[in-house]
Amino acid sequence: MQQKKLGLFSAVAINVGLIVATSCLVSLGTGMGSIGRWFIIPLFLVVILNSFVGLSFAELNQLMPDVDGGTGQYLLAGMGPMASMMGNLSAYVITQILSLTAEITLCGTVIKQLFFPQIDNRIISMILLVVFLFVNIKGVDLFAKVQDIVVVLLVGSMILLGIISFFKLGNPAHLVDYSASAPTFSQIGGMKGIMNSMALAFWLFIGVEFIIPQAKNLKSPKRDVLLSMIVALVLLFLVQAFLGCGMTNYVSLKGLANDPQSTPHITFAINLLGMPGKVWMGIVTILAGISTVNTGYASLSKIMQGMSEAGMVPKVFARTNKNNAAYVGLIFMSVAVGILVVSGMGTAQAVTFLILSGSCFWLFTYCLVHISVLILRKKYPDRPRRFTMKGIPQIIGIIGNVYMIANISTGADRIRIYELCGVLFVVLVTYCSIWIRFVMKVKPFAAMDMDEVNRKALSYEEEEEKIGLRRPVSAG
Repeated sequence: MQQKKLGLFSAVAINVGLIVATSCLVSLGTGMGSIGRWFIIPLFLVVILNSFVGLSFAELNQLMPDVDGGTGQYLLAGMGPMASMMGNLSAYVITQILSLTAEITLCGTVIKQLFFPQIDNRIISMILLVVFLFVNIKGVDLFAKVQDIVVVLLVGSMILLGIISFFKLGNPAHLVDYSASAPTFSQIGGMKGIMNSMALAFWLFIGVEFIIPQAKNLKSPKRDVLLSMIVALVLLFLVQAFLGCGMTNYVSLKGLANDPQSTPHITFAINLLGMPGKVWMGIVTILAGISTVNTGYASLSKIMQGMSEAGMVPKVFARTNKNNAAYVGLIFMSVAVGILVVSGMGTAQAVTFLILSGSCFWLFTYCLVHISVLILRKKYPDRPRRFTMKGIPQIIGIIGNVYMIANISTGADRIRIYELCGVLFVVLVTYCSIWIRFVMKVKPFAAMDMDEVNRKALSYEEEEEKIGLRRPVSAG
């Protein structure tokens, strides 16, 4: 039976569902608390930069329409196996491990606040981690049928809470006079202060490229791949800007920036609506976090399986059990996240640190994608393209992403982020160099012909269809 094609609305819903996570609510509250409503400016600037990312991915999808995996294959055609491995491992392995640690920590924290105040949130997080490992090894897509509902609940709640708080319709006893404590432009450090907040804002719009695996299921992919990215980014900007302003009406800036539990969105909901607000936001937070973690489990193990089949990581990651679950990748991820949870990073206070560290690696991968677009334009100048704009979006995107990495945070926090990212980056480069030289035995910077990448992707898809392995990708 032919699969029903998806329209623009469905494409936008997929993008929104993949971008929004529990950590986004934390980032929004922390950002608003740090520089007040000036945070709307870095939000807007990041929307522009991520729109440029959308332009690059849409062009690469047009050039290689049969490629499902996206980033890794695009980088293989543009810059060779070294960039392909670095990009995949950076954005979709290291970043996923860091972000899933943040998500599962937040879930543990919220469950602790709502139901088990006497239990350490790390214990709750580890229990959740084991449960998800078991569920995914059994091949059960826990949220396949309700993920769309979770997305509607989360985004709908953000809109409703934004309306209630923006128009000051909540508990009058907790109203805050924002204008009395609003920082001036000079007090936040001027334009430099605004620009320094962009890395935190970046997390609220990360992952626009996840529509690529669904591109061939769209009614009009040439139009809707890019359009759905732009619409989703603009929609989320409006919702988050509205909600962010509402937060400052019910929680002081200091309270948002330095929430004792690192859950400023929960504090906001309590001040806004009391206990009903806490339960409302708590349930939505748990559902969103669990959905994100579950999707991360499934997607990361499959990414590792695909890289193993391509010879980029040990073959053991390609092994599947009787439930067709890539169990080695699942176990690897659980161990990695578990170590971070039980270490000093497994606390609510470390969530922003994990988010910013993950942003560094994702920003690095986006730079590689922009560079690949420019290289492929040089190598294949006669291929049809839309919206090239002489490479200006790519150049601005690279400069903007490098700036965000250079100004990822301030003071001691920035040093700690650089230390973690530096160690992981050295390990990454060492692994990729040794693996490419001695296992793959190919030239690290020898790009594969673009048409060959496309043909291999099509051939692999046809082979999977023959043996019945093709399954739809779920959003979450």
